[in-house]
Amino acid sequence: MALSRVYLLRVALWGSAITSGPFVSRRLQLGCSGLVLGAPRSSKLHLSPKADVKSMISYVVTKTKVINEKYHRFLDRNFPRFYVLYTIFTKGLRMLWADAKKARRIKANMLKHNIKFHQLSYREMEHLRQFRRDVIKCLFLGIISIPPFANYLVFLLMYLFPRQLLIRHFWTPKQQADFLDIYHAVRKQSHPEILTCLERTIPVISDAGLRWHLTELCSKAQRGTQPAVNDILVLRECFSDHPLGMNHLQALQLKVLSQAMLLTPHLPPFLLRSRLKNHTTVIHQLDKALAKLGIGELTSQEVKSACYLRGLNSTHIAEDRCRTWLGEWLQISCSLKGKTDPYGYTTEIQTIIAFYSKIIIIIEYL
Repeated sequence: MALSRVYLLRVALWGSAITSGPFVSRRLQLGCSGLVLGAPRSSKLHLSPKADVKSMISYVVTKTKVINEKYHRFLDRNFPRFYVLYTIFTKGLRMLWADAKKARRIKANMLKHNIKFHQLSYREMEHLRQFRRDVIKCLFLGIISIPPFANYLVFLLMYLFPRQLLIRHFWTPKQQADFLDIYHAVRKQSHPEILTCLERTIPVISDAGLRWHLTELCSKAQRGTQPAVNDILVLRECFSDHPLGMNHLQALQLKVLSQAMLLTPHLPPFLLRSRLKNHTTVIHQLDKALAKLGIGELTSQEVKSACYLRGLNSTHIAEDRCRTWLGEWLQISCSLKGKTDPYGYTTEIQTIIAFYSKIIIIIEYL
C-alpha cells in the first residue's frame, strides 16, 4: 500500500516535470534573451548625471538667449525710447556688479596682507574711493524705496532727476558731459569767494614777506595770469596756523570750500571741517600713488577723471593739456612736506595748502 503511494507520487512528479519542461525552458530562453536584449537598455539608463545636467543647462541658456534677443528686437522696434533706457539700465547694473566684485577683491587682499588704504596702488585707491561714493548714493535710493509701493515713486524720481539720484553707470554719454558741466559750474561759483576770503586774511598775516607774496598771487589769479609753482609753495606757512589753518577757518570759509570740493555745504561747521580733512587727505594720498605710478601710465579717461576730481573741467580740454595741468598739480602736492601720523595720513597743513593751490592754479583754465 505504501509502496503504491510512493510510486504514484513519483509518476506524478515526473509527468509534471515533463509537461512543464518546455515552458520552463521557454521562460529561461525568454529570460536569457531578455537579459541579452536588455543590456543596451541598461547602458542608456546609466548615463553620467553631470552630462545630463550640463546638457540641460546649455539648453536652457540657449533658449534664454534666443528669447532675450527676440525681446530686445521687439522693444527696439516698438518702443525705441524705452529700449534706450532699458539698455542703459541693464549695462549699468552689470558695470556696478563688476565694480562691486573688484572692490571685494581689493578689500579681501587688504585684510589678507594687512594693507592700509594709502598703501594701495593708484588704480585700486581710486576704485575704492569712487565705489564708496556710488554705494552711498545707491543706499539712499534703497532707503527711500523701503515703504510699500514707494518703488514706483522711486522709478519716477530716477527718470525725472537722474543727476541727483543715479550714479554715473546709469547716465547716457550726453548726460555724463552735461552733468559734469553742471557740477563744475557749481564749483566755479565758489572760486571768486575763495579768492575774496584770501584777500581778507592778508592784513591778518604777521609776516610782511608772506603778505606780499599772497597779495601778488591773488592779483595774478584775478588777472588770469598763470602763477609759478614756487609762488604757491612759498606760501605754505600761511596755512599752518591762524588765520588760514584748517582748525582756524570760519563757518563761511568752510562752506565755500565744501562747495568747491562738491561736498554738501549744508552741515554744521565741525562736520564740514571733518569732511574737508578726509576728502583732501584722500586726494593727497592719491597724488602720492599717482606720482609713483607716473602720469604716462594713465589712459585718456583716467587722466580726465583725475583732473576733474582735482578741480579742472577736463571734459572740453585736450588730453595733452590735461596731462600738463596734472603734472603741475602733482609737483605742488608732492612738494608738501609735513609730519604724518603712523598710518601715513597727511597733516592739516598739507591738505589745506593742496586745496588752496588747486583753486589758484586752475584760474587760467576756467
